[in-house]
Amino acid sequence: MKAKDYLELPARIDRLKEVHLSEENMKRYNEFEKNLILSMGEVEDISVLNAAGLTNKLRQFANGAVYDADKKWHEVHDEKLEALAEDMEAANGQPVLVFYQYQHDLERILHKFKNYKPVLLKGSEHIKQWNNKEIQMLVTHPASAGHGLNLQYGGNLIEWFGIDWSLEKYMQATGRLDRQGQTKPVINSRIIAKGTIDEDVLASLADKANVQDAVMEAVKARIKKYRN
Repeated sequence: MKAKDYLELPARIDRLKEVHLSEENMKRYNEFEKNLILSMGEVEDISVLNAAGLTNKLRQFANGAVYDADKKWHEVHDEKLEALAEDMEAANGQPVLVFYQYQHDLERILHKFKNYKPVLLKGSEHIKQWNNKEIQMLVTHPASAGHGLNLQYGGNLIEWFGIDWSLEKYMQATGRLDRQGQTKPVINSRIIAKGTIDEDVLASLADKANVQDAVMEAVKARIKKYRN
């Protein structure tokens, strides 16, 4: 039996916050996507690894920054940051757990929201402070929020600054608040850039799709779009 089968928890509210990139930024995204597809080899030679690398770059752009060949990042838009700012204001002082995807996400979030005194989750002391409601914005990566991390006493608000393909990571991360001991409905907000790879990732999570299959299908759809 799963925990949800025998525990009575407040119903989780899965919320989708759609970000509409500006016309100029959407044009830049589409051009970026097209150039990546056209730079790939023949369809039959495309591996899961290559496909994952391509979708990874698209996810970076959707979040607002991309890495160059020297592993330095460059901001391409701040529209997800603004969407997160709206939710932070709406939280009205309530603690918020924020999941980031990339190092440049983390750096930009910590800089943008310094007035909230954001804390990067690093150990038991931060967990204690969070559960005592002493932290307004707690930031962590979903890969760092695995089994046994008890954060349910500190708040009920989750913000995803973009999502990745792993359903297991997603479920484990949301389960840090949505678990025994939680007294309020967890509001699980996903910030998604409309018209980007974010929509493919969201659909794969909803369908509980195999990660490799979902990544390959996303790339094949784009190959068909730009090469036919």
